[in-house]
Amino acid sequence: MRITEIRELAVPLEGNVSNAVVSFSDHDVSLVALFTDVVRSARPVVGLGFNSIGRFAQGGIIRSRMAPRVLGSAPDSLLAADGKGFDPARVLAAAMRNEKPGGHGDRASAAGAIELAVWDLNAKLRDEPAYAAIARRHGKQGASTGAVDVYAAGGYYYARGTGRTLGDELRAYRDMGFTAYKMKIGGAPLAEDIKRIEEALAVAGEGSRLAVDANGRFDLVAATAYGKAMAPYGLRWFEEIGDPLDYQLNAQAIAAYGGTVATGENLFSLVDTQNLLRFGGMRPGRDIFQMDPGLSYGLTEYAKMIALLEAGGYDRKQAYPHGGHLINLHIAVGMGLGGCEAYPGVFQPFGGYTAECALGGSTVRPSDAPGFGLEQKAELAPVIARLTG
Repeated sequence: MRITEIRELAVPLEGNVSNAVVSFSDHDVSLVALFTDVVRSARPVVGLGFNSIGRFAQGGIIRSRMAPRVLGSAPDSLLAADGKGFDPARVLAAAMRNEKPGGHGDRASAAGAIELAVWDLNAKLRDEPAYAAIARRHGKQGASTGAVDVYAAGGYYYARGTGRTLGDELRAYRDMGFTAYKMKIGGAPLAEDIKRIEEALAVAGEGSRLAVDANGRFDLVAATAYGKAMAPYGLRWFEEIGDPLDYQLNAQAIAAYGGTVATGENLFSLVDTQNLLRFGGMRPGRDIFQMDPGLSYGLTEYAKMIALLEAGGYDRKQAYPHGGHLINLHIAVGMGLGGCEAYPGVFQPFGGYTAECALGGSTVRPSDAPGFGLEQKAELAPVIARLTG
């Protein structure tokens, strides 16, 4: 059994929205297909994965560096110990051959797309959903593989003339079955953002159902001002307050704000996470960690991050991976994490879940389709057909 071909396709994200820092109008995603010599129904079994939402495709790194290394490896060196599938850690090691330590940027998401495709492939080889394979390898004893907590992420700054308001957006999510939400702040003056928060609270009903995300925009002065203004609302959390690698700022902002904070989506390695725990002021049982496997070398590295959290006295229920898509839903369920986000209204064709996923009362459970079930997503179907046909 061997991997015979690796294909990559850069897929544009739909939607002209922005947060406090960037516009997503020109962002794209690397969709990766791992072909094997295993044939079923007259077609090779193919594993699918992608890096994540809200960044850029990494076709150059995948095609010129990582795919040739994997394909050039001895086939047996990539197999799992039982020979019934592929070892994601071995495939990742092959993709990373001859790479220097450090530099956890674009290459981390390139590697992540390949490594995640291995999980999809292995689950398909066993004809089981990916969350079952993940639970067997990285789950917590006694943890349920049922529904997990989910919130609808959105609340972006829309270009003038779109005819849509923040309230309209969140009401649409409520109609879909969501009861918890996240919105963007920092892209408007404080007074205007407070009005937007109050508009969102009119839909959410209470602060515990609304999180806010500054996308790393603030310095300590701005973070303190926002924290003071938002404190009376009792919000669910205050996300990515400042530069994600400024751990001192994060610690100072936590001390000034007092409420729950969330960060981690822009930490791409185990060592970055270790430094957050050492210097970032994060509190066991309180704050939220949002590292994203698709941005950080895949599930192999992410599982090490979760183990590091638990060794430091944190609970894996404090982990809510960034991304809002099917892959991270399976990871949240399989590993027994606190939950995950969803992008039901933006970032197509990757954002959100399929009709087969069970959503209700702000919990969601993936379908039992083999692998991550990406083929069930109507918006993705033509893209997958283009890549694998």
